[in-house]
Amino acid sequence: MPDILSQGFFVQDAAPRNWAEQFVRDVLMPMLPESMAAHFSVELGMVLVMLGCAGIFVAVVPLLPLVLVLAERKVAARFQNRTGPMRVGPWGLLQTLADGVKLLFKEDYIPPQGDKLLFLLAPYVIFTCSFAVFAAIPFGQNILVSNFNIGIFYIMAISSVIVMGVIMAGWSSNSKWSLLGSLRSAAQIVSYEIPLGLSILTVVMLVESLSMEAIVANQAGGISDWLIFRTPFTFFAFFIFFISSIAEVNRTPFDLPEAESEIVAGFHTEYSGMRFALFFIAEYANMFAVSAIAVTLFLGGWEGILPDLAVFGGGFDILGGLPGFVIKTMGLVFLMMWLRWTLPRLRVDQLMNLCWKYFIPIAFFNILGTGIWGLIFPEDTPLSTGISIAIISIGLVQAYVFVGRRLGQKSQPQPSSA
Repeated sequence: MPDILSQGFFVQDAAPRNWAEQFVRDVLMPMLPESMAAHFSVELGMVLVMLGCAGIFVAVVPLLPLVLVLAERKVAARFQNRTGPMRVGPWGLLQTLADGVKLLFKEDYIPPQGDKLLFLLAPYVIFTCSFAVFAAIPFGQNILVSNFNIGIFYIMAISSVIVMGVIMAGWSSNSKWSLLGSLRSAAQIVSYEIPLGLSILTVVMLVESLSMEAIVANQAGGISDWLIFRTPFTFFAFFIFFISSIAEVNRTPFDLPEAESEIVAGFHTEYSGMRFALFFIAEYANMFAVSAIAVTLFLGGWEGILPDLAVFGGGFDILGGLPGFVIKTMGLVFLMMWLRWTLPRLRVDQLMNLCWKYFIPIAFFNILGTGIWGLIFPEDTPLSTGISIAIISIGLVQAYVFVGRRLGQKSQPQPSSA
């Protein structure tokens, strides 16, 4: 059997062939009978392989929202000192599956005065774009669907189309509440894409590549080589990226497009049954996707804390490989859930002020600082890493002292207007 089986099906060699063509030539065609192989073209094999990968994604990736929805309900219950879902299945593990079956058999309502075509098309646009992002995310060294040389650019481009589906859903519902929710979402996503993209630019400047695999490879060598600690500016860029990504996926405290106390349920108010479930699945898939992108860009991707540590004669990565990637990603997802059940919702003006008056100027400052840092330290050395970690530590201590003093100040009672 060819060596590709030991290397993984998703490896690209130095030849111009992509992994699908390599798999068809080296694995699939030798397994076919001679009579069938004579009439079996490589192009047909590539189409079958890509259809198979698409089928795997459609079958496996929607399971992520099932797990994340149950996890969030359990996390919310823990924060509120209750048990959460416990009736369906052992410890309530089948509750989300039961809810999905219920949505599957609910009435599919379409507003009679709305735009039927756009109403039917909107959830599929959001669902498709949300899952297309996963094609460029490297889950492991050999677990990569397509190694785009512009992978991060592809992710930014395909995720931007989601806002079109949101506007289509709000407009076609023929409801002022849905339209208001969609316009809020469009303004929020378009605004926060700017600091998010500028934060990614700091990583691109250091790595000098748009390839997701190259970005992870640049962080090999342990936790000190992760880009979040490489410079003080990428440290702040990580937090701007993460907070902006929370706003991108409409999570609390940035869930203004829904704001059920104001506009019922946002742009998907008029949706029911499985069409509503598609929006719900896409939201949690986006949570996992943006967390995976943050891990890839700043937290080493599949690289571990001590990748060179040898145990039992082989390489051993702490928080490395596919398990480590998933653990780091789920840690960021848990942080999103933690923030949702801790912080109150912002007002619209606070949301926009945070983006345009704070995040965007800081993001530009990070780009300038990253460029100056690159001039001072053309190559990464232990000295540059030590200076970076020292500056980050001093900044965190100063922030802790500042916040502690502000919280320690007692608010003065305001005089009565009577």
